[in-house]
Amino acid sequence: MQNNFKKLSLISLEGKTDKKGKYAYLSWATAWSMIKMEYPDTQRTIYESEHTGLNFFTDGTTAYVKVGITVVGLEHIDYLPIMDFRNQSIPVEKITSMAVNTAIQRSTAKAIAMHGLGLTLWSGEDLTQTISPETSGPASKTPVPKKSTHVELAIDDGNWVKVLKYVADNKNLGLPKIVKNLEVKYKIKPLVKKELSKHIK
Repeated sequence: MQNNFKKLSLISLEGKTDKKGKYAYLSWATAWSMIKMEYPDTQRTIYESEHTGLNFFTDGTTAYVKVGITVVGLEHIDYLPIMDFRNQSIPVEKITSMAVNTAIQRSTAKAIAMHGLGLTLWSGEDLTQTISPETSGPASKTPVPKKSTHVELAIDDGNWVKVLKYVADNKNLGLPKIVKNLEVKYKIKPLVKKELSKHIK
């Protein structure tokens, strides 16, 4: 039986890494390209909260993303806090769609590393917390087209029930904050906002 972890961990990273300060890192785009070259059927799963339908999870104070990478039927899942440029957790009320996207891409690189590709680059990361793929810097030399991940929210569509449950559970936040949180994933038109407001009173 082939040891996929061993195979991926032996792949040379020479000329593939970038630098942030004194640390080398493998950008998510490079890691994804390399693992797909070896295993074309590799899949990425970006998990969403079943309660909110949003692509991040929160304890009410801070938040994190959950990304899984599946190689030959084996999934490794990474959980990563949504952080600022200082690698400090962002308070949930200040989270932006860009911060969520950055966390997802960094978590993608980490989940790939769990399969062996570039894992050595993360040694000591839990102590230094300074390796930060997908922050502004050298990785931008290979631009990857950005695709909008926002879904237009419509009354009574497939996401409406999840959204209403989120609204009911978080009425104390008030409409402006609730809408801001939802806009991390959804495009919300004025008519829909008006309908949401009826469920907060």
